[in-house]
Formats: sequence, structure tokens, C-alpha cells
Amino acid sequence: MAGKVSGDDDVLSEINVTPMVDIMLVLLIIFMLTNEEVSEKMKKAQIDIDLPKAATAEQKPSKPLSVVLSKEGKLYLNGNPVDALALQKAVKIAVAENPGIEAILSADRRVTHGDVVRVIDQVRQMGVEKVAVNTKEQEIE
Repeated sequence: MAGKVSGDDDVLSEINVTPMVDIMLVLLIIFMLTNEEVSEKMKKAQIDIDLPKAATAEQKPSKPLSVVLSKEGKLYLNGNPVDALALQKAVKIAVAENPGIEAILSADRRVTHGDVVRVIDQVRQMGVEKVAVNTKEQEIE
């Protein structure tokens, strides 16, 4: 707290709120920056899939298209539910904007192989050259 002393022996006490405002602005900026990351993680957490395990699984640092095929056979593109036609349109637009874009398919391990191949084929027909299949890291015994 800061206080001012005048020449009249009167003490005027004032609260200096400038540091508090600075702290609040910094916190606001931090919340705004992390909000996008948190919402993406929340979208991924809402889709219930059980990934198969693979010894060569790794995390991809870039931002590719995220295609999810749930155990019920529902499709999701970047966390949003889509049907096959909407997936094709969205992928075609993404390829037009970024010709070298990659896609990662996260398919529940209980989904049939034919369904996985069908989705990979749809994505590749729209111009995506690289399609990876997402897996969990396998524990080595």
C-alpha cells in the first residue's frame, strides 16, 4: 500500500491499484492464449475411442487433419462430427488451402479393417497424400 503525506500533518491513504491491474491483464492474456489449446483437448476427450497399441507409435508435432472413426462408425473431423460427404468436402477445401497437408486417422480398435480402409481411401481421393494411423505406445514386457 502506498500513502501520501502532505505538509498539513494530514495523512491521506490511497491504494495503488496499478500493480493489480497489471497482474490482471497478464492473467487475461495467459487465459486467452491457452483457451484454444484447452478447447481442442476437451473436444478430443469427448470422443470415446480406444486406440490400438504399436511399438513404433509417435506424436506428430505439426497440425494435420484429425480424422476420428469411433467404435459406432461415426466420423469426426478435427473434433467435429461429420458424415462421409461432409468429410470429403472439408478435406477438399483443406487440400486447396494447403496442398501438402497430412491427415491422421484415429480409429477405434474395434472398427473393422474395411471401414478404416474406406476412410483412408476417401481422404486420399480428396488429395491428401500422407495419411497416418494413430496408435498408442505399446508397453514393452
